[in-house]
Amino acid sequence: MFASFKKKYALSDQGMKIVVLGTLWTTLTNLIIMAGTASLLLVMNAFVEHLTAGAPLPKVLPYLAGLLVFALILFGTSWFQYSYSYGAVFSQTGTQRIDLAERLRKLPLSFFGRRDLADLTDTILGDVATMEHAYAHALSQLYGAVVSSVLVFLALLPINWALDLAAFWSVPVAFAIIFATRRFVEAASQRTRQAQIRVSDGIQEALDCVREIHATNQEGRYLERLFSTIDDTEATTVRTEMTNGLIMNSAMVVLRLGVATTFLVAAGLIIQGRIDFMVMFLFLLMVSRIYSPFDQALMLVSELFQSQGSARRIRSITEEPVAEGSMEFHPVGHDIVFNHVAFSYPGLAGKAAGEPVLEDVGFTAKEGEITALVGPSGSGKSTCARLAARFWDAASGSITVGGVDVSKVDPEVLLRDYAVVFQDVMLFDDTVMGNIRMGRCGASDEEVLAAARAANCDQFVSRLPQGYETMIGENGSRLSGGERQRISIARAILKDAPIVLLDEATASLDVENETQVQEALSQLLVGKTVMVIAHRMRTVEQADKIVVLDHGRVVEQGSPQELMAADGEFARMVRLQGESADWSL
Repeated sequence: MFASFKKKYALSDQGMKIVVLGTLWTTLTNLIIMAGTASLLLVMNAFVEHLTAGAPLPKVLPYLAGLLVFALILFGTSWFQYSYSYGAVFSQTGTQRIDLAERLRKLPLSFFGRRDLADLTDTILGDVATMEHAYAHALSQLYGAVVSSVLVFLALLPINWALDLAAFWSVPVAFAIIFATRRFVEAASQRTRQAQIRVSDGIQEALDCVREIHATNQEGRYLERLFSTIDDTEATTVRTEMTNGLIMNSAMVVLRLGVATTFLVAAGLIIQGRIDFMVMFLFLLMVSRIYSPFDQALMLVSELFQSQGSARRIRSITEEPVAEGSMEFHPVGHDIVFNHVAFSYPGLAGKAAGEPVLEDVGFTAKEGEITALVGPSGSGKSTCARLAARFWDAASGSITVGGVDVSKVDPEVLLRDYAVVFQDVMLFDDTVMGNIRMGRCGASDEEVLAAARAANCDQFVSRLPQGYETMIGENGSRLSGGERQRISIARAILKDAPIVLLDEATASLDVENETQVQEALSQLLVGKTVMVIAHRMRTVEQADKIVVLDHGRVVEQGSPQELMAADGEFARMVRLQGESADWSL
């Protein structure tokens, strides 16, 4: 039972313990409050008996002492209830966030390719917040109210079963209404969430493409579409809230009918002489308190339904297999060998699920040499580099580094021997120095500056207000594309890893800077295993080996001179680029 409960609400062992203790203390608090109500009845009965008998009133001091003891006990149980329903929950959800972040860190990139960014962001932020509220407000209070009410029902049953049933019949009926409409609530909540994700996607797209929107004079059209999406989301949210409100209010009305039935049954029993006034008063006091724990609990039941959807989305992350492997990596040299490698993207954007990207790919990138991967767009060049660094795992075949299968090595351990310059450069909102130091966090300022000079960064950094201490904005927004790419190259140089992957590393550089960076790379990458991905043939003229890919297959490989002499696909690409270079307006 506990295992199913933990899975339903995405609880850890510690989280389950907190919910159980929170329910226990909530139950005790409710019982003590109800016991206080019964004690009040006993006190009133004692005073009534003394008054009717004409005897002097009992001493008040013992009753005041009893009231003080009751208050202290209630304070103690309420303190523990609060601690386990709020304090411990917030601590646990903080741990859950950390665990979720740690899980995300270990997941393969294939997972992020399958998930919509806005959906994933909403799961990490919104769903965890939803679960936090459910843990703190709904779970312990709801189950505590149920347990305490069942115990009170059983305790009152010997006193008068008819009044007991009259007081409690509305509780299961109210819950039955809630659970009978559960599918409608969950479906409405899911529609609302999808609508909110569409708004997030639209806003994010607008921010990412703001230059293109302005450049093509599409502000009005784009904003009209975005406003329409927002209006649809608002309407969907209103419908969802109205549905939840109608169901909750209906349940609350039914719940409160128990007060009326208790009064009617009690009045009938008094007329029949089967009970006295004090028994009726006892049950009326009880029903005034019995329903109080359910007031908030019923309102939060729909939130519990929504939280189960949030829990499912959180489990989609926590139950996703991580990229695991040996924590030891001792290759003999750093030759990268592709042996009959095949790979398909699992339904990523732009690729149909299962569509082959690489088929029977085999080549060797030797240590101390520069191996260039060339070919038309979509031929699989970048995929080869990603597989070499184990961003994804090959569907079949093997990729080895120094004789070690990369799929058997923990990705973080493996990547210690890699320096990667991506085609799409990502920078942090930090200084130039801080961004370059990402390559090796313990590097000295002198080492960072040396790497920056090797990547030809001095030229543009000298124009910045604070030089290398200048903040460059989100993703380097204050720099040009070429300047950002040179910072990325400086990172790779600073890391000084034995394997370097350059994915279109000089694509955003002008001819002069490209030549300078290539010269720096040629000097600094001596003795390393270098894989270069390029579209421009000029970039790979000095490569030791060229691997030509087309439609996911290796069609040629050899030195530039050998491939030119063979007059095959590489020679054709060189001629085409030569012809395009002569084109002019």
